Amino acid sequence: MKTSANHREMMSEINIIPLVDVMLVLLIVFMITAPLLYRGMDIKLPKASTNSIKATERTVLTVEKNQTVHLGKEEIGLARLEERLLLLKGASPDVSLYLRADRDVPYGTVVHVMDLIKRAGIVKLGIVTEPLSIKQLQ
Repeated sequence: MKTSANHREMMSEINIIPLVDVMLVLLIVFMITAPLLYRGMDIKLPKASTNSIKATERTVLTVEKNQTVHLGKEEIGLARLEERLLLLKGASPDVSLYLRADRDVPYGTVVHVMDLIKRAGIVKLGIVTEPLSIKQLQ
């Protein structure tokens, strides 16, 4: 049993605390930057008591408050809308289109957009709304 002050034992454990620290910092960085990467259009959807359609991974046509029209993320005018819808219909005959219109857009504009959709031959049209809250149902 020989002990000496200079003799040290090898540590056979892995210290994971620095790894956890780095992972937490990366998680915080991604949590902060991820919402900043997606810049959507700021519209207020009308509310409806029926089930609303979630506009995810489908072709979405958005009409903003100032009556600008977006097909997906690309801004197009009402004059080019029918042309673009015909191209969309030609690329995929069984296309589904979801219309998101701000609640402050005049009704006539929404009807005009829906008429252009019908003239392009697209029959599967959904209107995206926000669900009513419980207070609004009563």
